Amino acid sequence: MKHARVVIQDLFLAQSIAANVCAGLQLPALEKILGRSTALGMQTHSLDVWLCREFAIPELAIAPVTLMADGVSPEEAYWMRADPVHLRLDNAKMILQTNVSPSLEEAQQLCKSLNLYFAELGMIFFAPHPQRWYVRLEEDPQLTTHSVQQVEGRDSRLYFPQGSAALKWHGKINEIQMSLYVHSINQGIETRGGLPINSVWLWGGGRAATLAQPFTEIVSDSELVYAFAQASRISHSYFPGQPAMMENALYVWEGTSVAMRRGDFDAWRQSVINFEQYCLQPLLASLSSGALDKLTLDVIQDESSTRFELTRAKLWKFWAKPKALASYALV
Repeated sequence: MKHARVVIQDLFLAQSIAANVCAGLQLPALEKILGRSTALGMQTHSLDVWLCREFAIPELAIAPVTLMADGVSPEEAYWMRADPVHLRLDNAKMILQTNVSPSLEEAQQLCKSLNLYFAELGMIFFAPHPQRWYVRLEEDPQLTTHSVQQVEGRDSRLYFPQGSAALKWHGKINEIQMSLYVHSINQGIETRGGLPINSVWLWGGGRAATLAQPFTEIVSDSELVYAFAQASRISHSYFPGQPAMMENALYVWEGTSVAMRRGDFDAWRQSVINFEQYCLQPLLASLSSGALDKLTLDVIQDESSTRFELTRAKLWKFWAKPKALASYALV
């Protein structure tokens, strides 16, 4: 059976904004898929959790997966992502922003500075990519964390690491922030109009594991998905592009989520339009022609995630009238 699985985050908006933000959108393929599918509730509420379940990664250990994609062998060590972020005080909230733009050299210099102090504490920082930093630890810190994507645009203090050693780690994070705050590289970043890096966000900890190969082909606009494809040795390509009609292919669209995390509704609208054009229209045409047997659309939200399953036979449910995207707004 040729089965295409599609994943998108933050497609459904809150009722308070859905009508205005969705006004004028022409989405015939999306509306037909939603209207004629069988809808099932899902317990997965973030892309990183969805990926870890599908690829059989234990305990959300994403850091070793992306580290391999960044060209570094995790070996037997315990790794966490330590992504560079900017924390902005907004009234009583500490809003996390990821749109920092250090050069690779600046990122590596900042990690080198952190290592001068923290290496003695069993923490070694690496920056193989300007926006993806890592910390290698001597042992499992026993922390429960949230991905940087989940926290972006929100009050970071509500998502600090939890666990038996959480208070100790909160102290370490404060020390990291103080070290970064006074660093001369941040002064240079601010001079050219960039956001200073005043913290790191720890998440995705674990040790390397063998990934499952649940798909034959992956197409997405997500660097995180690309890392999973590389680590599992699955062929991968980026949108836009013609979706390949292969058995058990995966298509992941992250652009809507990126736009929502940054509060950019114009970018969200354009991302939905592109999702319709580059992903859903060709897949629906393949389902109609028989080149595809089944289409599954997973709409991931912080709450009330839903799976929509559509077969070729269900396409002929003419009595199922398509509804506008705004009608799926969340309460």
